[in-house]
Amino acid sequence: MTQTPTYQVTDPATGEVTETFPFATDADVEEALSAATEAFAQWRLRPLAERVAVVKRVAELFTERADELAALITKEMGKRPKSAVGEAQFCTEIFNYYADSGPGLLADRPVPGHDTARIEYRPVGPVLGVMPWNYPYYQVARFAAPALIVGNTVIVKHAENCPTSALAIARIMKDAGVPDGVYANLFATHEQVAAMIADPRLRGVSLTGSERAGTVVAEQAGRNLKKVVLELGGSDPYIILDTDDVDGAAKTAWVTRMENVGQACNYNKRMIVMDSVYDDFVAALVQRAASMTPRQPGDDSSRSYSPMVSRKAAENLLAQVQDAVSKGATLHIGGTLDEGKGAYFAPAVLTGVTPEMRAYREELFGPVAVVYKIGSDEEAVQLANVVDFGLGGAVWSTDEQRATKVAEQLEVGMANVNTPAGEGADLPFGGTKRSGFGRELGPLGIEEFVNKRLFYVGK
Repeated sequence: MTQTPTYQVTDPATGEVTETFPFATDADVEEALSAATEAFAQWRLRPLAERVAVVKRVAELFTERADELAALITKEMGKRPKSAVGEAQFCTEIFNYYADSGPGLLADRPVPGHDTARIEYRPVGPVLGVMPWNYPYYQVARFAAPALIVGNTVIVKHAENCPTSALAIARIMKDAGVPDGVYANLFATHEQVAAMIADPRLRGVSLTGSERAGTVVAEQAGRNLKKVVLELGGSDPYIILDTDDVDGAAKTAWVTRMENVGQACNYNKRMIVMDSVYDDFVAALVQRAASMTPRQPGDDSSRSYSPMVSRKAAENLLAQVQDAVSKGATLHIGGTLDEGKGAYFAPAVLTGVTPEMRAYREELFGPVAVVYKIGSDEEAVQLANVVDFGLGGAVWSTDEQRATKVAEQLEVGMANVNTPAGEGADLPFGGTKRSGFGRELGPLGIEEFVNKRLFYVGK
């Protein structure tokens, strides 16, 4: 895992560092762990209705402060203003979901065949969230909301380029009445994260991030016998078996690919298109890419594209595209990086990608649509499953049964038919293979950091 010299806000449009924050001291880390441990003893005993009321207020504040929150992440990582507001408001939905559904999800469960046995859902203690930069509010919400309802205490180590949004979340928690020690933000170093995972007071860790970071955290957690949830990268297949409206299909595929300037784990990194519609589909994508221009301050048009999170990220994507082109792939449009220090990467359409190219197996985390031509449903399934990732996937057809049959064969954690992705606070999110393990959101998300205790009374 790479690390910046400090936590800092770097405007991705210009490369200018506008704010810096020092790393936490070891004393700060000890204070957070001690406070989380002490607060847990009280928070876990608070009536569930009281925890629900606090989380409800957290939900309200995310919407009340949506514009303020949006401005922060537009500056930190370049998110489009409208999308940034929507992300903050989605956090309201997540906190409300767990406040409303949590009591039912945590209710004791009877054990069939045993009148005096039940399964209880109990908190485990302080848990650590290692958060990413691409959805600075949403990712924290889906980790913290169920943990707070359960009765755990929460420590968050946010991405080093998202300090102001991290502090804004901490302010929301305090203003909503979350007790001291129950939620803490730490500008921790990687070494301090490792020390916290090793500390017996910490009971679990959740990481959303890269495959590389997940490998490190999983190793540390395993060495210390800690529960870990990993939400890692993806290279999701997006299979179009047939369509009555090629232009409409291309529009949906392009809008999906351009979400967050292509910096989303579970969207259509690989478009797998039947040969009968392939040529027209590619042409329609190229036309849409050609109409896009760099987003300027104050511009929120859907025909403009934001900068990527950083110059370094854009340079890494450029290297992947150039590798493919040098080995015979066709770059139809885009794939260029503006000169200077900004991170504007022209949206690209790439075809002819073959196994010897990096783009075939690696995740392209940016605005590049990779399109494959296939001639059968069986070929679509084979190509979809060839990568080591297994986050999500989507299959499209006018024949729902046909699409369902193909979708059922995808080696993913989230399979979708005739929609880019099933999304909502009540729908579980997570992958398989090297996309990680564990689930967030929905009824499964609240079960990760709990003690599923058997309670048995002898006759």
